[in-house]
Amino acid sequence: MIEKIPIIDEHPSAEIPIDGLVSRLIQAGEQQFVFMEFETDTEVALHSHEAQWGVVLDGEMELTIGKQVLFLKKGDTYYINKGELHSAKIKAGYKDLTLFNQKDRYKTQSDT
Repeated sequence: MIEKIPIIDEHPSAEIPIDGLVSRLIQAGEQQFVFMEFETDTEVALHSHEAQWGVVLDGEMELTIGKQVLFLKKGDTYYINKGELHSAKIKAGYKDLTLFNQKDRYKTQSDT
């Protein structure tokens, strides 16, 4: 699970329908930051949305943007243009901080 850091934990979980994902949503004006940690290997289907930037905090991910395949690890960053089709294969233990150029990309969910 995401390391217990009060300044992050005070934020609500994001409502993201991916099994094994632990997240924290930080609303930043017209954009959203999401801390994500994957507890299991996960595949994210091909999709598109507003622009997205991310930095890998730990673990590994294979990210396909259009026809380009990126193998990302700790310290790597990525950028996906608005409307660009992309998919991912994410390994258990992967953690990142992602910025979505969209104020309402995700809603919050109550922690129970």
